[in-house]
Amino acid sequence: MNIKYYYFIDEFNKNEIEKLSTKISLIYRNYDRQTDSIELKKLVLYCKNKRRKVYISNNLKAAIKYDFNGLYIPSFNKNLGFRNIIKENFEIIGSAHNIMDLRVKEKQGCSSIFISPIFKNDKKKKYLNVIKANLLRNLTNNKIVLLGGINFKTLRRTKICAPSGIAAISWIKKNGPSINTGPF
Repeated sequence: MNIKYYYFIDEFNKNEIEKLSTKISLIYRNYDRQTDSIELKKLVLYCKNKRRKVYISNNLKAAIKYDFNGLYIPSFNKNLGFRNIIKENFEIIGSAHNIMDLRVKEKQGCSSIFISPIFKNDKKKKYLNVIKANLLRNLTNNKIVLLGGINFKTLRRTKICAPSGIAAISWIKKNGPSINTGPF
């Protein structure tokens, strides 16, 4: 099985990105500050030159204007206007926490849905665990990506869910290019 890896970033840091395997796709997600057009151009150009996929979170205009590979729609965005995007090789991905979010992401035209949080982590008190993640996975025909609380210890348990991808922040940042340490 060919697992995709996703890494969330909040700024273009060339040194940090260079340490990562080129198999890891990036999701630019920054809700704390205004997006800088120069930074977005540099990020996309750098990723295209390195043959790395890059997505932007929750900003369709920027995704199209700067030629991102796609759009990441967070679970809190319930807007259904994304389905009519007519752009070749443009991928819409999104996150869901429950069955209602899952159905919204399907209606938004997401090809991959990030189920989160899977495991306990510092940011969330509640988490799904592999049993609930599998139940959600069985309710859709979309590709499922696991997100939240994934680290070296929990990575083996993700195999139970047969995901098409893994998304992480701290684990990927810590392990960098050695994504081959996983069970896949």
